[in-house]
Amino acid sequence: MPAWFQNRLRRAHPTNMLLMSYVLAITVGTLTLMLPIAAKSGHISWIDALFTATSAVCVTGLIVVDTGSYFSGFGQGVILFLIQIGGLGIMTISVALFQIIGKKVVFQQRMAMQEVFSHAPREDIYQLLRSVLFFTLTIEAVGTVLLFLYWQTDLPFAEALYQAVFHSVSAFCNAGFSLFSDSFMRGQSSLLLNITICSLIILGGIGFPVVYELYRHSVMREKSKFSLQTKSVIAASAGLLLAGTVVILLSERTLIPTLGWGNGFLAAFFQSVTCRTAGFNTLDIASLNTATLLFMMFLMLMGASPGSCGGGIKTTTFAVLTAFSWTRLTRRKCVNLFGKTVPDETVTKSISVLVFAMSAVCISVFVILFIDPDHGARIPGNRQFLSFLFETISAFGTVGLSMGVTPSLTLPGKLVIIVLMLIGRVGVPAFTYILAGGGATKGIRYAEENMMIG
Repeated sequence: MPAWFQNRLRRAHPTNMLLMSYVLAITVGTLTLMLPIAAKSGHISWIDALFTATSAVCVTGLIVVDTGSYFSGFGQGVILFLIQIGGLGIMTISVALFQIIGKKVVFQQRMAMQEVFSHAPREDIYQLLRSVLFFTLTIEAVGTVLLFLYWQTDLPFAEALYQAVFHSVSAFCNAGFSLFSDSFMRGQSSLLLNITICSLIILGGIGFPVVYELYRHSVMREKSKFSLQTKSVIAASAGLLLAGTVVILLSERTLIPTLGWGNGFLAAFFQSVTCRTAGFNTLDIASLNTATLLFMMFLMLMGASPGSCGGGIKTTTFAVLTAFSWTRLTRRKCVNLFGKTVPDETVTKSISVLVFAMSAVCISVFVILFIDPDHGARIPGNRQFLSFLFETISAFGTVGLSMGVTPSLTLPGKLVIIVLMLIGRVGVPAFTYILAGGGATKGIRYAEENMMIG
């Protein structure tokens, strides 16, 4: 490694390193997908290659061309590789490689790992990293076996194995890329397929720090109490999954009469799981009721958990905001969760994350509609605004679900979605630091004056 590059690494802030690593991976991925061998037709436009590479690295799943029919085996392999490094995090893989070959890991890289996988300083960051890699490969291998069992009855051995590997990695990384044009709609009634994909999505979206803590308590029999983050993630994730399933069942009242109790519940649960960050579907998204789509947008905005493969404002932010709202309604002073008081800084940070997320989505929708006033001519039906709002939230939450407007986006619209996907993957706190810097102590404090609110 050149000396000038090592010096640049030492001076770079961890959040800047994270952004640079994703931008570098997207750039390399774009150039690779533009090779004639990557597409079956031998050609793909630079904007579609950039969009696909960004969607893969940011583990989103929004597509402008059908992955299975447009890309060659080489192109699909490139997308799968981008999904894997994007899901694990480029910094994770680079630090792991440095460890394997015996190279010294610079302090800034170690701090970048710290920011991704831990809410507090810890000495066992390398042990956590090894556990993350082992857990990822193990779960993806188990998912591959189960999915192979599902496809091996209908497909040749090699094809079934390939489909199993691709979709296992895509599901665990919460990417939502599928080699089938209708995602998993054809497997809507398969208990094996639904449970396997849902389990992979949940394990990939719950966050590596939580999984590591659960492992230490259940396998290593450690006596320490669960952290507030682990309790909040589990409670928020379970609550959102249950709420999503119930709302979809109630809103889509024809599911049960049409599919039966078992398949109807399975479809509702699958969609509740996948619309948090994964992007697969067993129901036709564009045909769902408006109320269902509205609640799905709420779930997509909440997203996965910190230190996971998913995006959104994160389940911990949702937990803190819920506790904060209850505290204000009951006129209490402190925000408490599970017998612990949440620091004021964490509360204000959660509010800031929500405000930034809502602002980013609203501005993006406005820009897309403003620069393309004729969008309605290309979108059938009367849901044009809803379709683009759904698209932008899906991009920010790195979900990948769409009402079918992605291929119709113009060049500026695709660029807006690309930026949103990158923000959603890097994370709001890291992105705001990159924009505003870390100087939180600057400013002048004036005399206070009250004002009416609400």
